[in-house]
Amino acid sequence: MQQSGQTYLETIYLLKRENGRVKSIDVAKALGFSKPSISRAMGKLKAEGYLEVGEKGELVLTKEGNKIAKDLVEKQETLTQFLMMTADVDQETAEDDARKMMHFISKKSFQGIQNFIKQVEELN
Repeated sequence: MQQSGQTYLETIYLLKRENGRVKSIDVAKALGFSKPSISRAMGKLKAEGYLEVGEKGELVLTKEGNKIAKDLVEKQETLTQFLMMTADVDQETAEDDARKMMHFISKKSFQGIQNFIKQVEELN
């Protein structure tokens, strides 16, 4: 899946967690994209089996879409925490950098970061 598709899934997941329901216009506003761009992207995600659209236009992630989005959110939160712990940067900088890193980091490196954080937390 392309990075843009991941961004859409993550945004839908976060908006749903925040507001309880999500429509295309909410995604457009959150990402600063036009409604036609969002409509095309949502159609693609739907065709790929990551998204369903409810009767009232509500966007609902499928099981697979939800899993991908949840994993992405976990990655971003973990990388943000790691950067704040090790690079002595503020949360905004850590979140921006984590957003960039999360799409390219290997599973092995990410697992190592998770283990590092776990070890540090166990010491405290």
